[in-house]
Amino acid sequence: MTRKLRIAHAAPPMERVPPSGYGGTERVVHDLVVEQVKRGHRVTTFASGDSDVPGELVPIVPEALRPAGFGGDPSSYFLSAVLHVLDRARDFDIIHSHLEWYSTILARVAPVPVVSTFHGRLDHPWAKDLLARVAGNYVAISRAHASTHPQVTWAGIVHNGLDLRDSPFERRAGDALCFVGRIAPEKGIVDAIEIAKRAGRPLRIAAKAGTTPSERDYDANVFQPALKAAGSLVEFHGELPRDERDMLMAGSLATLMPGAWPEPFGLVAIESLACGTPVIARPSGALPEIIRPGEDGFFGSDVAEMAFMVDHVERLDRAAIRESVLERFSAERMASDYEAVYERVLGIGVEAEQPSGVAVGASRGPIRSIAAGPGAADREPGANTAARKS
Repeated sequence: MTRKLRIAHAAPPMERVPPSGYGGTERVVHDLVVEQVKRGHRVTTFASGDSDVPGELVPIVPEALRPAGFGGDPSSYFLSAVLHVLDRARDFDIIHSHLEWYSTILARVAPVPVVSTFHGRLDHPWAKDLLARVAGNYVAISRAHASTHPQVTWAGIVHNGLDLRDSPFERRAGDALCFVGRIAPEKGIVDAIEIAKRAGRPLRIAAKAGTTPSERDYDANVFQPALKAAGSLVEFHGELPRDERDMLMAGSLATLMPGAWPEPFGLVAIESLACGTPVIARPSGALPEIIRPGEDGFFGSDVAEMAFMVDHVERLDRAAIRESVLERFSAERMASDYEAVYERVLGIGVEAEQPSGVAVGASRGPIRSIAAGPGAADREPGANTAARKS
């Protein structure tokens, strides 16, 4: 993109940008902002006041809510974030919202184009009607994510990217498995313990405690008893800072991702692969778009099959795993993909009457990002790629 844009990013108020510990969306937003500023764009980030981003920061709350102990209904804070952005909307060429379903409000009323990336689940019973009622330049973060709503004309499907170049790397791994994530049933944390037992391998867990009542109940009544029953086989580290968490992954034989939920993307997978550590997972959600079976790790349909795969990961080339993921899921690639989305939405460098928009279909298999914009020749047959205007 030759034109330099005035870009606003609206981040959720729950975690700082970047997060000090757990927080996937906020890491993606941070690395995207950093790369866009490097490219000469004028970037303003609406986020918690304790965030650390280049460009201009507009605080939407004084400090991130979750680390400060907030556990209530955050809807008023999200609405406040929307109002903060609308107060400054005419200062920008484009607004990029990461506020999940609150993005639809911006899409409806903002005086400038809004690109809305969904980072969370889309399979809610009310979602289809809402997306039908509010047209927007919506972006999904994987093919699996977008397929939840095939009726939507997506402005683009852009795989997440991160600056993973400083991820630690150990050519020779230890014997232990690891699990990184959240203490919640959909993440498969108890299944990870069972896989370790069956494989006869120690397991190290770095996991954030749940914040909702149902997650706290699951922690107390399901996870804690399973952890106690596992004894010395399992080390529980709680929520770790990024550098400690990455060192844990780098020194592990494999990372376990046994969750059965429709994972929109799976940042843990690319973070693990950047450390050269293979991933053993269920083939759910977007993970088949990230993990190349037999190269980056293995898939198993159940606990028994995943435990069986543990003995096969030692033959994988950890250096090749790292090299591939640094290319496929870099912040630079993600920023280029979003520039292509912005170009389409703003009508920069495209014919006004062109009927087909951003390329949704990607690649020859799951090893390359679904790039928005250039690359339409690679689109999947039948993919409807036209962008919608706000």
